[in-house]
Amino acid sequence: MAIKLRSGQKTAASSDKSSSGIVKIAGVQMASGPNVAANLSEAEKLIQIAAEQGAKMIALPEYFAIMGLKETDKVAVAEDLGKGPIQQFLADTAKKFEVWIVGGSIPLVSDTAGKIRNTCLVFDDQGNRVARYDKIHLFGLDLGTEHYHEEKTIQAGDQVVVVNTPFGKIGLSICYDLRFPELYRAMGNVDLIVIPAAFTETTGKAHWETLIRARAIENQCYVLSSAQGGYHASGRETHGNSMIVDPWGVILDRLPRGSGVVIASINREYQASLRKSLPALKHRTVFKS
Repeated sequence: MAIKLRSGQKTAASSDKSSSGIVKIAGVQMASGPNVAANLSEAEKLIQIAAEQGAKMIALPEYFAIMGLKETDKVAVAEDLGKGPIQQFLADTAKKFEVWIVGGSIPLVSDTAGKIRNTCLVFDDQGNRVARYDKIHLFGLDLGTEHYHEEKTIQAGDQVVVVNTPFGKIGLSICYDLRFPELYRAMGNVDLIVIPAAFTETTGKAHWETLIRARAIENQCYVLSSAQGGYHASGRETHGNSMIVDPWGVILDRLPRGSGVVIASINREYQASLRKSLPALKHRTVFKS
């Protein structure tokens, strides 16, 4: 498995904004439907709300642009990298509000017929795409009446991605990745982990908060989870509970259900002091199998 480090464009303006080590970040929560244009309109309104509250980096949920009536609907709207209305929306909106946008996940064309890449794209505050992460772990569940098999419509990624930003190093992941702590260890010492998701209500109410807080505590970093939260046209129910968690495991902001935003300040000096007081990352022993 390869590790890819991206260097985001760092402008003089964005450097000044983060010089204090304290910056506001936000996560957007939605209950997306099958209409791409309607979802993009809703996402823009929520991004504007977050930007007006001072957020400099905003993350969208997994599949923010489409939660179809059936699993193959996302294949029908898949875009080539660098082309298409969803990617244009992300670039234009980032530039319009002068914010960094972590584009949740969108369907990109894969090299396997009938499948897409479930991809998170990051755009800087000038609208430039600076990172791409393809979801590695594909969700599978057969529990009662719930059946999910992402491998049928998604081609898995194979690269760990960390992007350098004015706000620190950000590790990218998507939804089911949350259950695999080795992915986050492979990122190294990141300042923030972003986890766009569409967790089911069944698995979410059992494990979501526990896993989010565990990833923050064990990696001594902030975690921003931007989720789908509500009922969808397909009949699926997603768990919501978008949240921002600090390196001590404290939930700074949370939205249980429905559309809206979570917003909080991250403080890298506070994070550094925790890592100094409890240097668990330095104490880690790497075992060979």
